[in-house]
Amino acid sequence: MTESTNKTTLVIGASEEPSRYSYLAVQYLLSKNIPVKAIGKKKGNVLGVNIENELDPDEMEAVHTVTLYINPHIQKNYYDVILKLKPKRVIFNPGSENPELKELLSKNDIKTEEACTLVLISTGQF
Repeated sequence: MTESTNKTTLVIGASEEPSRYSYLAVQYLLSKNIPVKAIGKKKGNVLGVNIENELDPDEMEAVHTVTLYINPHIQKNYYDVILKLKPKRVIFNPGSENPELKELLSKNDIKTEEACTLVLISTGQF
């Protein structure tokens, strides 16, 4: 599915732990040839994707989608980064729903979805 390659996705809350949903999201995205960037609490690597502790949005290429695997309290640390990246959409996975960030994104013309990235990918809705 080469048409997906223009949907570079940033996974915030990435983990090297295979049982974590964020790990599975990286795995699923890669299986669909979707370029992935990752930020996590600890530096590491998931299937060749480096997990960074922080990100300089000025040094990143265009990000189509940001998918969140962190709770709303931690998300506050990423508001500015997400806004600077100007993604087409932000996905709030279960447990990451955040009305404050959702409103902020909406005011900046960034689409939001409360959905499971894994379900979106597996059903072809990503």
